[in-house]
Amino acid sequence: MTDTRSAAAAADLPPRRLVELPAVAIDLRGCGRSARPAAVEQCRMLAHVADNVALVRALGEERAVVIGHDVGATIAADSALLRPDLFTAVAMLGVPYAPRGGARPTELFARLGGEEEFYVSYFQQPGRAEAEIERDVRGWLAGFYAALSADTMGEAAGAHAFIAPGGEMRDRFPDGARPRWLSEEELDRDAAELERGGLAGPLARYRNIDRDWEDLAPWDGAPIRQPSLFVGGALDPSTTWMADAIAAFPATLPGLVASHLLDGCGHWLQRERPEQFNEILVDWLARLPAAGCGRSR
Repeated sequence: MTDTRSAAAAADLPPRRLVELPAVAIDLRGCGRSARPAAVEQCRMLAHVADNVALVRALGEERAVVIGHDVGATIAADSALLRPDLFTAVAMLGVPYAPRGGARPTELFARLGGEEEFYVSYFQQPGRAEAEIERDVRGWLAGFYAALSADTMGEAAGAHAFIAPGGEMRDRFPDGARPRWLSEEELDRDAAELERGGLAGPLARYRNIDRDWEDLAPWDGAPIRQPSLFVGGALDPSTTWMADAIAAFPATLPGLVASHLLDGCGHWLQRERPEQFNEILVDWLARLPAAGCGRSR
């Protein structure tokens, strides 16, 4: 996020200078070092949007650009959808925008799994995924990273997302593979943070999908009209499975500035292709109106 003075000063400078603008990276409620509400419903989408609104106000700003990856992409999108007066542009990374609509999500995902169980359904029952992950957080996280990284996912990309009867998600993680971008030190850090914060918050996002569907009924089928950006990995199942959502961008994202699928890239865009990703993001930020974020002067 930027204030008006910084954005205006950057308007006539080379786009690379935009990386020097003020930005805020947050741990979502229930995750990392943020507060961990006890009740699942306290991590519903409306609460995440309210957190983003409160953060902008706490920083003394009146407008902001919101950027999110994976689950954060859906939160960024809904923040822009619900508060276009405050969030004047949105970048969605890894997961394309798909307006609310259709069947109740848990029913949809139950059908999607067929004879197996789609991972979103697997995450619904409290304690089940926790039992799998908590017995070896570091090993599970390493396998999860590998399953979605282009250099380690192998030919069975996305196989881990379908759990066999009586099985676990980790059963289909690549065996012993570690992405080239992931150092042992980074894995130690990420695992320690996940162990510290616990799994209740991250899994609560999945356990609110029906509640979110109900809460967002007034915005059924609604487009996001602000300037927007989508970046996905061409090998990322989250992107390939939602090809129809990407094809619908002319209707669902009428303010779309750019959409990129990175060839040979998996889910971890910022870590697999940091230079290419940063160039895309900075170029997009440079093309936004300078008055689109910050304080009124």
